[in-house]
Amino acid sequence: MVAKRNGMKTELREKMRGGDGTVTLVHFTGCENEKHLRLLAELTLPPGASIGKHRHDEETEYFLIASGSGVVDDDGRESPVSSGDLIVTGGGASHGVKNTGNIPLVMHAIIIPY
Repeated sequence: MVAKRNGMKTELREKMRGGDGTVTLVHFTGCENEKHLRLLAELTLPPGASIGKHRHDEETEYFLIASGSGVVDDDGRESPVSSGDLIVTGGGASHGVKNTGNIPLVMHAIIIPY
């Protein structure tokens, strides 16, 4: 299977998970029929936008930072993140991400249930 970018579903989420601004999601694949994959997408946070803090029970989420910079609340600890960094959250831990830079923060997200 080959999925072309121009055929991928784009979604705008206002105040995602209680965060600020609008996050753009480009879904690389529809996961409706995938028992081993809940999300595979590119998320773009404009400057100042955020994804509010939330938990991941019975699943693990991976954010690979493609470009930009920001701050992650990693289960209560704040850490700077930038291009090439990986954020891993699962097993009941929580996280939130904020774009603190001057350019869009672009992340590739994968959520795997277990």
